[in-house]
Amino acid sequence: MRRILIWAALIVALLVPVIAAAFSPYLAWREPIYILAGFAGIVGMCLLLMQPLLAGRWLPGLSPVRSRLWHRRCGLALVAAIVIHVGGLWITSPPDVVDALLFVSATPFSVWGVIAMWTGFAAATMGVLRLRLNLRFRLWRLGHTGLALVTILGSVVHALLIEGTMEIMTKIALCVLVVLACVATLARLRVWEVSRRV
Repeated sequence: MRRILIWAALIVALLVPVIAAAFSPYLAWREPIYILAGFAGIVGMCLLLMQPLLAGRWLPGLSPVRSRLWHRRCGLALVAAIVIHVGGLWITSPPDVVDALLFVSATPFSVWGVIAMWTGFAAATMGVLRLRLNLRFRLWRLGHTGLALVTILGSVVHALLIEGTMEIMTKIALCVLVVLACVATLARLRVWEVSRRV
């Protein structure tokens, strides 16, 4: 029963923000590509909730090996969501994206989004090239986790500063869950102690 309740709660936490966004009045005036880009961002936030849960092996019924496998898959899916999110915004408004990438945008949320994007790419690259980097595991984990932490915090601030498709209460709830999952996993893995043994 506990396993069912945990998975049911997770499914609700992931689906409710997406469903709420689908009924947003802002969608009536948006182009299809912009809507796709926006929902890619929402899916990306949902994947950010999954990542620490999988890394910390919080989800019942998944072995450590399967948790790692799904952590990698969700990481790649997150990269795809970011590319679709930014790519869609580029198609609809190239100057705004250029300003954001150059850190000259007038909107503060853009800065946080770009920082989260690059650190997300860097964390994914470290994940894919883990063996080729030839780093000791503890050092690799410290770097990967540090980049992932910046990605999560940057994405949360980015999402909270935007007034757009996401419904405000479900957005706040999702962001809080992402941060709590991140903190819980850091506490479980005690990543900050890694530097003492490297």
